[in-house]
Amino acid sequence: MSGDNAIEARAPALVQVALTVICMVVAANLQYGWQLFVLPLDARFQWGRAEIHYAFTILVLSAAWLTPFAGYAADRFGTRVTVVCGGVFAALNWVANAYADALPALYMAALAGGAGLACVYGGCIGHTLKWCSRHRGLAVGFTAAGFGTMSAATVLPIHYVIADIGYERAFLCFGIGQGAVIIAAAFFLKPAPAIDAPRGTPLSALTTSAFWIMYALFFIAVLAGVMAIAQLGAIAKEFGIANSPVTIVQLTLPALAFALTMDRICSGFAKPLFGWAGDRFGAECALGIGLAGQALAIVALPEMAHDPLGFVVMTGAIFFGWGQIYAVFPALCAEVYGTSHCAMQSGMLFTAKGAVTLVMVLFGAVLDRKSTRLNSSHTDIS
Repeated sequence: MSGDNAIEARAPALVQVALTVICMVVAANLQYGWQLFVLPLDARFQWGRAEIHYAFTILVLSAAWLTPFAGYAADRFGTRVTVVCGGVFAALNWVANAYADALPALYMAALAGGAGLACVYGGCIGHTLKWCSRHRGLAVGFTAAGFGTMSAATVLPIHYVIADIGYERAFLCFGIGQGAVIIAAAFFLKPAPAIDAPRGTPLSALTTSAFWIMYALFFIAVLAGVMAIAQLGAIAKEFGIANSPVTIVQLTLPALAFALTMDRICSGFAKPLFGWAGDRFGAECALGIGLAGQALAIVALPEMAHDPLGFVVMTGAIFFGWGQIYAVFPALCAEVYGTSHCAMQSGMLFTAKGAVTLVMVLFGAVLDRKSTRLNSSHTDIS
């Protein structure tokens, strides 16, 4: 095939990937924009930040556990229908938040948001895998990067709208707007011209050792990353570097703020890079390098934390190793089991993130209970 013909043949796939990126960028506001609303909500209702943050936990948990079902819908009824439903749920989430005057209403709205994220994320990842069989790792890396890195562009507009006209109208404007954008983009999603022949049922992957090995690796990688990130503030405070200025490429920020900023930068860059490496050298090779790098960075972080720059660099390395799993694992799953059920099967892998969130919630509850007992015993003694 000549160069012009090759480009012409790839053009429809590029358009479809671009549409999935748009959907992911907009849907990511439900997760990455949430933090901007916590203080305004607490200021009005005095519910407490912890209680308000439970809505975020519900959002993440429901999104992770509903993704396989959304993937099944995408495989069975088509990505367009599934992502349109995601747009409706995404709009409903923030519109309901605008009128929520009690915590149960906020929590119910979070369930709708979780369903919206599941439909958009599960549908778009599966759609990209089906359209891009030759470069699926690179393509799904860009789609996954849209969910985190590129969504950073919406943070400042949301912040300014909240400051200008209040959080209620910000919820309304962005809720309706993001739902409309997702639905509009979804109408241009088209079925892939060819997919692999079915290799059993969607659930047949659960009977293979390869799936559970991938699931265990996904779980460990997410758990290690989440635990390391949860300790960033404590580590920075212990070494007294949280507010120490760090300059990289003419950008100067306090060390802790810079380290947290590295999330979207490094993890976003890692997704298409490792996806490409998986296409070029094999997904197993890319995955091994990424996970090994993440492990080394986690071990090195406490040793480097005395230096603000070293702290930021090691944090970036953790995010870099962490981000690649969201590109390499879906591509590897499609390589092993084919693309006929890839949306559901990659969604089943994604429940590992929900399992990690559940473990962290339970672990936090145990720690809070022990802390309460210790405080009670100290009170009794005094």
